[in-house]
Amino acid sequence: MSTYSEDQRKVTTRRLAEMKQRGEKIAMLTAYDFSMAKLIDEAGMDVILVGDSASNVMAGNITTLPITLDQMIYHAKSVVKGTQRALVVVDLPFGSYQGNSKEALASAIRIMKESHAEAVKMEGGNEIRESIERILCAGIPVMGHLGLTPQSINKFGSYNVRAKEEAEAKKLIENALMLEEIGCFALVLEKIPAKLAAEVASKLTIPVIGIGAGGGVDGQVLVMHDMLGINKGFSPRFLRRYADLSTIINEAVGNYISDVKTSDFPSEKEQY
Repeated sequence: MSTYSEDQRKVTTRRLAEMKQRGEKIAMLTAYDFSMAKLIDEAGMDVILVGDSASNVMAGNITTLPITLDQMIYHAKSVVKGTQRALVVVDLPFGSYQGNSKEALASAIRIMKESHAEAVKMEGGNEIRESIERILCAGIPVMGHLGLTPQSINKFGSYNVRAKEEAEAKKLIENALMLEEIGCFALVLEKIPAKLAAEVASKLTIPVIGIGAGGGVDGQVLVMHDMLGINKGFSPRFLRRYADLSTIINEAVGNYISDVKTSDFPSEKEQY
């Protein structure tokens, strides 16, 4: 087994805070099933996010909005079974927490009880403060998410960089400070100017994880399908592809088809 981290202790919210304090960067990646979660965990990942991006890369939807709470719990249960070291965080899906705080708490409790995950992630600031506080009061760790919030894509109208203007940047900083104050253990900043993200990270004592937010934050997160080159239809500036699995898989499947068609597979050694 190849692993980056020599420290194989279970990653917890407290350990993430300690990593920020000593200046150790935090690596975070999405996963949605047992097999990939096991591989990612064995490689030494610090945090595995069961993202609502499953709506896109697993279900083929255009946005993250259609995925349901039941579907998120299914994916989360699978990921938890394949994970030993990483902290598993699960996105609360659209519609499961914005309506009222009681519904938000019920959604979070279902995720924790049914999937055995260790934290939830929620998009938004002051507008969902009551829901976050109610969940936190139940002892459930919450990771915040500001900047580009994909669940609000119909409100934004595009996936362009957020908080470029002074007013929106100021509001983002205020929301970030508020999320820390009420007890969130970490914060994701998506697709905002690098300078602003670095400023937020310097103001907060909790870890700040970036995606398209520059290198001045405490860690990075990417969607696994994008990073491994499984999904080639998404190529934002912030994405670095570490593999070309799309080509590798296509060639392997093509070779299998050819071998079946020509009766090369199975050979005598591959029979009983």
